[in-house]
Amino acid sequence: MEFAQPVEFARPAATGRAPAEWFTGEVWWDAVRPGGAPSRKRANLVRFAPGARTHWHSHALGQSLHVVSGTALIGTRDGVVFEARPGELVVCPPGEEHWHGAAPDGAMEHLATWEGTEDGSPETTWLEPVTEEQYALARGTSA
Repeated sequence: MEFAQPVEFARPAATGRAPAEWFTGEVWWDAVRPGGAPSRKRANLVRFAPGARTHWHSHALGQSLHVVSGTALIGTRDGVVFEARPGELVVCPPGEEHWHGAAPDGAMEHLATWEGTEDGSPETTWLEPVTEEQYALARGTSA
């Protein structure tokens, strides 16, 4: 069997601390698939300490979150919060403002996949932090 292009193996990038301007709490990631021609597919393996989470954000072409370990919390602007467990997949549609992170009582790891835009416009729009009150409501507790 012949392939149109040879199979490539990429050396993994070093694990990095996720930027504080996009996350609350301690978050680390590995860029599994950084994107690049001809594919625009991107993937990060992201590890959240207990209570850590993204800021509100949206993706131009949507995002999928495959939970690897722990309990993931995924919140939307309408106040709905989903809990996802290992092996479950959450699909966030294009343009939906949402956040995701770990439950307060345990770490969480997920594989986040999304696509870069064809025209080079921003693929992710980062917004304000999720407040302590919004996060506390996600678990039915008070801040």
